[in-house]
Amino acid sequence: MSQMIELTAADGFKFPAYEARPSGPALGAIVVLQEIFGVNAHIRAVADGFAAQGYLAIAPATFHRVKPDVALGYTPEDISAGVALKAAVEGLPAPGVVQDIQAAVDYAAQAGKVGVVGYCWGGLLTWRAACLVSGVTAAVPYYGGGMTVAAEIARQPQCPVLAHFAENDASIPLDGVAAFKQAHPEVEVRIYPATQGFNCDHRGAYDAPAAALARSATLDFFARHLG
Repeated sequence: MSQMIELTAADGFKFPAYEARPSGPALGAIVVLQEIFGVNAHIRAVADGFAAQGYLAIAPATFHRVKPDVALGYTPEDISAGVALKAAVEGLPAPGVVQDIQAAVDYAAQAGKVGVVGYCWGGLLTWRAACLVSGVTAAVPYYGGGMTVAAEIARQPQCPVLAHFAENDASIPLDGVAAFKQAHPEVEVRIYPATQGFNCDHRGAYDAPAAALARSATLDFFARHLG
């Protein structure tokens, strides 16, 4: 069962989120953080997949503070639009979109312990959520763009983290991944022989074996920490 809901951040800002509920009692909750393409068909499908595994899944619209109703595809024009929207959100005064993620986590807590998972920009936001958002029990960033720069490496996670990276990711060099791993021995880091975006079966970067391995590891990780 799925629907769009409205959440309210601490500053009173209201924004939509996609909610997918499991068919039976929830095992916990997972907040799904979008890529630069908005809460599009792929992100909704990811949330549905977690709901099918027994979790309440919430995908907040993290672009809503700068533009409502964003659901992009994967053309060069869509990528350019998404990059611009990401820059606009990243340029918001602190705490910016972190307070929207907090609102999503607070709402999701009705189902029990809350995990966060995110992809690309959502991976970066997932890392920040692990460090800054209260009530997060476990976090799984996928190829979080920007996670390996010094300012992000300097953050300290407040919960267990499993980080997925790709060997052939032009936007996240392996030396940056190595620096992140060295700085955070407490984080479980996995590297796949794939490119950035390997989890998204709606685009050419999709790598089925890598996606399956990462999904299995992610579900095991959430089962351990949210159960």
